[in-house]
Amino acid sequence: MSQWSQVQQLEIKFLEQVDQFYDDNFPMEIRHLLAQWVESQDWEAASNNEAMATILLQNLLIQVDEQLDRVSQEKNLLLIHNLKRIRKLLQGKYHGNPMHIAVIISNCLREERRILAAASMPVQGPLEKSLQNSVVSERQRNVEHKVSAIKNSAQMTDQDVKYLEDLQEEFDFRYKTIQSLEQSDKNSALIKQEMLALQAMLNTLDYKRKEVLSKIGRVIHEIDMLMSNMLTEELLDWKRRQQIACIGGPLHGGLDQLQNCFTLLAESLFQVRRQLEKLDELLTRLTYDGDPIPVQRPQLLEKVNFLLYNLFRNSFVVERQPCMPTHPQRPMVLKTLIQFTVKLRLLIKLPELNYQIRVKATIDKNVSTVSNRRFVLCGTHVKAMNMDESANGSLSVEFRHLQPKEMKSSAGSKGNEGPHMVTEELHSISFETQVCLYGLTINLETSSLPVVMISNVSQLPNAWASIIWYNLSTNDPQNLSFFNNPPAATLSQLLEVLSWQFSSYVGRGLNSEQLNMLAEKLMGQQVSYSDYQLSWAKFCKEHLPGKSFTFWVWLEAILDLIKKHILPLWIDGYVMGFVSKEKERILLKDKTPGTFLLRFSESNLGGITFTWVDQLENGEVTFHSVEPYNKGRLAALPFADILRDYKVIMADNVPENPLKYLYPDIPKDKAFGKHYSCQPNEVSKPSDGGVKGYVPSVFIPVSKILNDSTDPHSPSDLLPMSPSVYAVLREHLSPTAIETAYQNPSSSITCTIAF
Repeated sequence: MSQWSQVQQLEIKFLEQVDQFYDDNFPMEIRHLLAQWVESQDWEAASNNEAMATILLQNLLIQVDEQLDRVSQEKNLLLIHNLKRIRKLLQGKYHGNPMHIAVIISNCLREERRILAAASMPVQGPLEKSLQNSVVSERQRNVEHKVSAIKNSAQMTDQDVKYLEDLQEEFDFRYKTIQSLEQSDKNSALIKQEMLALQAMLNTLDYKRKEVLSKIGRVIHEIDMLMSNMLTEELLDWKRRQQIACIGGPLHGGLDQLQNCFTLLAESLFQVRRQLEKLDELLTRLTYDGDPIPVQRPQLLEKVNFLLYNLFRNSFVVERQPCMPTHPQRPMVLKTLIQFTVKLRLLIKLPELNYQIRVKATIDKNVSTVSNRRFVLCGTHVKAMNMDESANGSLSVEFRHLQPKEMKSSAGSKGNEGPHMVTEELHSISFETQVCLYGLTINLETSSLPVVMISNVSQLPNAWASIIWYNLSTNDPQNLSFFNNPPAATLSQLLEVLSWQFSSYVGRGLNSEQLNMLAEKLMGQQVSYSDYQLSWAKFCKEHLPGKSFTFWVWLEAILDLIKKHILPLWIDGYVMGFVSKEKERILLKDKTPGTFLLRFSESNLGGITFTWVDQLENGEVTFHSVEPYNKGRLAALPFADILRDYKVIMADNVPENPLKYLYPDIPKDKAFGKHYSCQPNEVSKPSDGGVKGYVPSVFIPVSKILNDSTDPHSPSDLLPMSPSVYAVLREHLSPTAIETAYQNPSSSITCTIAF
């Protein structure tokens, strides 16, 4: 079943998450119509390879054209219209930057895998539960309702101001008419009656002025209360959700809803401002003793301007945190002299501001960091915000060509800093601009979440650990001295984030059993980790007991192994992975001989092994674990092929494959058959080609297993071997390799067999 087919079967709450990240950047129609083709392409590799991205973009457009031909024959007018629009959009948007669409599609596929993984998990973690709090959802609906009510009130007040203006014009006309009469005419009874009517009209004007000012005051008060309470909380919640999403958590949404609220409030405030200007105009034409306008209007205008200043300042946000395109799943880790991207948005979307706001990017502006390292930004660091580059028409700007460069320090402190010091230094990318609108000038500033600067890619794992710990532990956006005294983290939350590393990076999260094993690895014993506190040093700085590496280095090596060598097997759920040797034996002891499971090595970095259960003639149960395979060996031979072709030489000297059933009872070929590079009966024959004059060959892993009670110290201790078997081994293996297999019964060797 394709990934897209699995997505379509999700519950509605997960489908809503999927809906959030499909837009005109990569329309869902294309994802649906080209599901299998999209999933079969390597978009992640193309995101770092312009030539490959160009070819994929061309092929994508060809696929769209083929769909157009198909729907044209079906005369589906609506789909024809949409596909033509989408094709034009894709070609125009990505023709000059094909790697950008590769990044977008790669991210979409990764988010789908993360959501599928989350849907398969029986229980949500504490962090994800907090993000999906029903109280938060209710507040979002209340904010939208109140903003709509405020907009309606401001529009109704417009009608009141217009009525007041018409009433004053009528009063002004009638008053001037009387004033133009001769003095003798003013004493007539009719004129006296008109004067009484004008006095009544003036009283009505006074009442309506007070009423309008009161309504304006109520609108301003409602906006003030909404901004001070619910809207501020909504913005802070969105920023927290962004933090969590950056470290692999659920995709954050809601920015478009916030933009709608901010824009409507800004429009309402500007509308109120125009109403106050109209009252000032009416004041210049008519005033009187006790007139409320000269008393109340200045205070109301000051309050409106104050709210506009605050609204604009809060609306300037970092929509997408700094990230190197080469490492899309490791945001906020930046390498010197390598380009990174960052996107900002002004949540107040007014046409008058299009291309009128220029944003400047700087680094470590007006802040002190924990070291003497200083950086400057190279590349285009000043750009104008516009509504044309974003698919949803938001007022935004994306910096795509910024590069951090380290300045030389006369203090020479760089050479004295250890690897952890460098990756625990936090820096800040700052942005500033100025808005000039309707006589207001507002200076805006915002900053990215703290970033870690590295000079070598080998520092990336520890740098990413720092980013995880910071964003897990605090919602403070600018605590650059955080690692002077890093707080402990709740183990349950940390385990949830570790599961996110797997779901976001390799497409499948961890279940409760796997997380229990990691908890034991961290704590050294079985613990109830619901409220246990874990230190930063234990996570990333202290070596595991008896090992030369830390817990995080061990886990990061496993992530790298999965990503590069066993990804399909991991996504299918066939790699148990995180299981101790003791638990492994408990699981296998009652199983059919030949049952095996796959687990990650606890002693070798980035290693995977398999253990199978066997039974001796006397009924005794035995277990065999092969020497762990690392990325060097897996680069030469796919792991699925190793499982298929693996052979051991048992006591009777007959090579056989002991792996029959994947735990608990899945036939091996059923589990891994689709991942074999070729079927056994499809191995190349001499006539199949190859270099002329040579016989094609294949690699086959072989192990020698001795009786557990025997330690071969001399050739006489070795099990007998028939001359024919020994001849086969001598033909394909060196004497040294044969001797190694006998001296190390649990190890495996790979031989080349010719056909």
